[in-house]
Amino acid sequence: MTRPSDSTAIDAWRDPALPTDERVDRLLGLMTLEEKAAQLRGLWVGADDGGEGVAPHQHDMVEEPPVWEEAIADGLGQLTRPFGTAPVDPAVGARSLARSQREVAAANRFGIPAQVHEECLAGFTTWKATVYPVPPAWGAAFDPELVERMAAQIGSGMRRVGVHQGLAPVLDVARDLRWGRIEETIGEDPYLVGTIAGAYVRGLESSGVVATLKHFVGYSASRAGRNLAPAPVGPREVADVLLPPFEMALRHGGARSIMQSYTDNDGVPAAADRGLLTGLLRDTWGFEGTVVADYFAVSFLRTLHRVADSDGRAAALALSAGVDVELPTLHCYGDPLVAAVRAGEVPESLVDRAARRVLRQKCELGLLDADWDPEADGTGTADEGGVDLDPAPQRDLARRLAEESVVLLANDGVLPLSPGGTIAVVGPNADTAEAMLGCYSFPSHVGVAHPELPLGVEIPTVLESLRAELPDTGLVYARGCGVDDGDTSGITEAVALARGARVCVVVLGDRAGLFGRGTSGEGCDATDLRLPGAQRDLVAAVAATGTPVVLVQLGGRPYALDGLSDRVAAVVQAFFPGEEGGPAVAGVLSGRVNPSGRMPFGLPRDPGGQPSTYLGPPLAGRSDVSSVDPTPLFAFGHGMSYTDFSWSGPRLDGAVQEPGDAALEVGTDGEVTVGCTVRNDGPVAGTEVVQLYLGDPVAAVTRPVRRLIGYARVDLEPGDERRVEFTVHADLAAYTGPDLRRIVDPGYLELSLAASSADPGFTFRIRLIGPVREVGHTRRLLTESRILHRHIRSS
Repeated sequence: MTRPSDSTAIDAWRDPALPTDERVDRLLGLMTLEEKAAQLRGLWVGADDGGEGVAPHQHDMVEEPPVWEEAIADGLGQLTRPFGTAPVDPAVGARSLARSQREVAAANRFGIPAQVHEECLAGFTTWKATVYPVPPAWGAAFDPELVERMAAQIGSGMRRVGVHQGLAPVLDVARDLRWGRIEETIGEDPYLVGTIAGAYVRGLESSGVVATLKHFVGYSASRAGRNLAPAPVGPREVADVLLPPFEMALRHGGARSIMQSYTDNDGVPAAADRGLLTGLLRDTWGFEGTVVADYFAVSFLRTLHRVADSDGRAAALALSAGVDVELPTLHCYGDPLVAAVRAGEVPESLVDRAARRVLRQKCELGLLDADWDPEADGTGTADEGGVDLDPAPQRDLARRLAEESVVLLANDGVLPLSPGGTIAVVGPNADTAEAMLGCYSFPSHVGVAHPELPLGVEIPTVLESLRAELPDTGLVYARGCGVDDGDTSGITEAVALARGARVCVVVLGDRAGLFGRGTSGEGCDATDLRLPGAQRDLVAAVAATGTPVVLVQLGGRPYALDGLSDRVAAVVQAFFPGEEGGPAVAGVLSGRVNPSGRMPFGLPRDPGGQPSTYLGPPLAGRSDVSSVDPTPLFAFGHGMSYTDFSWSGPRLDGAVQEPGDAALEVGTDGEVTVGCTVRNDGPVAGTEVVQLYLGDPVAAVTRPVRRLIGYARVDLEPGDERRVEFTVHADLAAYTGPDLRRIVDPGYLELSLAASSADPGFTFRIRLIGPVREVGHTRRLLTESRILHRHIRSS
C-alpha cells in the first residue's frame, strides 16, 4: 500500500508509545483537505436510489450508488452496516469485511482503515445473531446488571467479526405512546432510562465496541407522536426530562459516541444546534468522543428542515454545530464540503476539529497502529468452521431477560394455568415468530425483504411454547383475525373454540415494521391507542362466551384495553421479547416463571388520552377543571406476582417517622437513608421491585407529583425477608428554576417507598434547610441502593 514519503513522520504517528493526541496531531499535519474530509463520512455500499431499501427520502440522498474505488481514494471514515444491509453468513461477512478493509487501507496514503458500525438495539442486527428483547422489556425488567451482561454479549459478537461501533442504546424518554419508535425507548421515566441505558453502555464498551447514545435530543417529544416531527418542548422539559439519561450514560457508562436527533427543538434542528452539540455537550459536559449524524440528517437540513439552500451549506451548518461524521454514506461531507472550504465559506479548522476526533477514536481502537491486521481485527475472520452468533449462553440470557420482563397486569386467579382439559389459544400473535421481534431485529428490519430466507435463529411461538409447557393439556388454536387487516371472518372459529375450552388465551398486539409497513416501529405512528385492526372485536367476542379469557399483549407499545379489562380474567404484557420470548411468556402462563416485570410506561385507560405520562404536576392528572381523565389503567411501575409480599419496618436515617412527627431536617447539600423490610409471605419464590419516588410539594416552578429516583429488585424464597435501603443526596431533588438555573432549594420533600408510581407505600417527610444551591453537570445523578441481610422465618 502507498505510504507518505516522510518515513520518520510515518513512524512517529504510528508509534503506540506516543500519547494519542500527539499521534493524531502528527497525522493531521500530513493530510490534505481531501484526506481529512474523507475521515468525516461513511459509505453505505448496499444503499441504492430506489428508496425502498432503507427509508423515504433515501432517493434524495443517494442519486446513484457510489463507485467504490472513487469513494475510498482519499480514505474513509466509516463503513456502514456491512452485516446489517443484506443477509450474509457471519463467517462469510467477516472475510468479506476484511477484504474491504484491506482495500480501504491500501487506497489511501496512510493505510488507515474504516471504522465499522452496525445497529444493535435488540442484538447485533445481522443474520443468525441472537435476537434479544427490545428496550421497553429492559425497562420492564428493572435489572441493569442483566442488561449490562446482554450488551457485553452483543458487543463480543460484533467485535468477533470486525465491527467497532454500535448504534445503541436509545435514550429518548417516552413522551407520547402513539410514536412508532416507543418500542425503541426504555420507558417514560428519565431515571429508569438513564440507569438501564448506562448499564447497556458499560456492557457494550466492555467488549471494545463504541456505544452510540441516541437520539440527542428531543426526538421522542415530537408533536402528536409523529416521526421526525417538530418537538415543541421548552428548555425546562429538555433539561429535567430529556437530558438526564444522556448525562447518566456519559458519566456512569462511558459512551464514546453520540448520534444527534432528527427533530427540531423550538425550530432549531438538532443537527444544526451548536448550543446543544458544542456548547452543552462539549464545553459544559466535557464530551471528547464523536458525534455522528443520524442517517441523512445532514442532507435533511436542506431537504426537510429547509435551513440550508445547498448541500455545502448543510455541511457547513452541521460541521459548525458539532456533527463530526456524516452517515450513512458520502454526500454533503464529500465534494460539497471540500468546495465550501476551498471557497472560504467553511473554515478548514472545523474540518480539522472533526477529523481529530475521528482519528483519536480510531487510534483508541488500534486502527492507526502499524501492526493493524484486518484478518485479526475480528477474531471470527479466521474461523473456517463458521461463526456462531447465537450460542447457548446468549440464548440463555435472552430467555432470562425475556422472563424478567413479562408483566402480569391483572389476574383473578386464573393464572397460572393448571394442566389438563382444553385450552383455546387464539389471536394473530399466538403462532407467529414475528410477534417476538422488534423493528430493529434483523428478521423484521432486513429479512422481511427476503421472504425466501430462513429466520437464521430458532424462534418458538407462544403456541409452540405452551404445547411444550403443558404437554398434558389439549390446546386448540385459531388465528381469529390479523394484526391490522380488519378482517373479522375468522372470529367465528375462535369463538367456537373458546366456548368449548376451560380457558381461552388471546394473544394480540403489534407487528413491527418500517415506515408504515407495521403497527409499531420507525415511521409506524398511531393516531390513537386502540388495538390495531379487529383485535378488540376478537377479545370481546371470545369473552362473551363466558369462558375465562387471558389477554396477552405482545408488541412495541401498551394499548388501551378500551373497556376490555373488566371482561377478561387476566392481562399479561410483553414487549417484543426476542427469540426466547415464546418460552418466557408460556413459562409465566404456566407458572414455571413467577412474573417480576413492572410497567416502564403507564398503560392508558382511554385510547385517545395522549400524550400523557405519570411525570406531571397536579394539573396534569385528574381534576375538576377537565372532563378528560388521564389516569392510566395500570400505572408506571405496576406489576403483579404469583406470591404475596409484605413491607414493614420503614426507617428514615434509622428511625421510625410517625404521622405528625416533624420532618427530618437535612442541609441542601446533605443526604438521607430510607429503607424497609420486604418479606415473601407466599408459597413460591418471587421477586419484588422496590421503587423510590421523590415529591416536591412546593417549588419555584411546577414539579411532578412523583418521580422515580431509585429502585431495587429483591429476590426472595418463601418465608424469606430482606432489608432494602436507599441513600439519597439532596442533588436528586435538583430542578431547573424560573431563570433556567438548576437548583436545590430549601423546603419540604417527600420520599416514598412504593410498588408503583400510584402505590401510596411508605412516605417520609424531610425538610431541606440552608441556602439555595446551584448545581451543574457534576451533581449526584444516582441513588445508592443496598439489599441487606437475609432472614429466614422459622415455620
